[in-house]
Amino acid sequence: MRAFEDCRFVVVDVETTGTSHGLGDRVTEVAAVVFEAGEVTDGFHSLVNPQRPIPPRITALTGISNATVAGAPVFGDVADKLAVVLRNRTFVAHNAPFDWGFLTMEFARVGRVGLPDGDPLCTVRLARRLLAHLPRRNLDAVAHHYGVAIESRHRALGDARATALVLKGLLHDAERQGVESLDALRRWMARRAYVRKRRTALPTWVRDSGLGEGA
Repeated sequence: MRAFEDCRFVVVDVETTGTSHGLGDRVTEVAAVVFEAGEVTDGFHSLVNPQRPIPPRITALTGISNATVAGAPVFGDVADKLAVVLRNRTFVAHNAPFDWGFLTMEFARVGRVGLPDGDPLCTVRLARRLLAHLPRRNLDAVAHHYGVAIESRHRALGDARATALVLKGLLHDAERQGVESLDALRRWMARRAYVRKRRTALPTWVRDSGLGEGA
């Protein structure tokens, strides 16, 4: 059982040319922030030349333009340094499947094994379980809930730092519910997801009847 204070987390954020790595979108910026023993420290940050044009709508959102990344390293040039920071740590991101998917693609494309073992931890999923009262659980909403200021929104380092502080708040709330280790947290999330799936699968008349409320 690894208590939260004994865990080694790395909180990651990527900016990209679009939303689908499967359709050829690429990483334009990556940041990895270390969260250990309650302390947040910068681990790695770099712009990345995606070797493809950045659409104007993405530049409008992130401020990252073709000119911004013209002199930046390609992913293969930063892959090893990033992998060192990721190694032997629990990967965390806000909407983790997005960041994990893009980095999986980028590491595979340059022939590196860079992502840590184990499933990523998603702060969106955590927020859905722990902050169900919030109407939205995007980074802006959850950061506001915990009083976290985002220094540079839609930039990798600013978002990663904010997500690390959000993670700190979420873990504190989990402890208040009696979930005090990473292993227990994963089991708790899996159990809640299973119960929710079972309830959703029930016919409407059964769900509305109140049956299963004690689950």
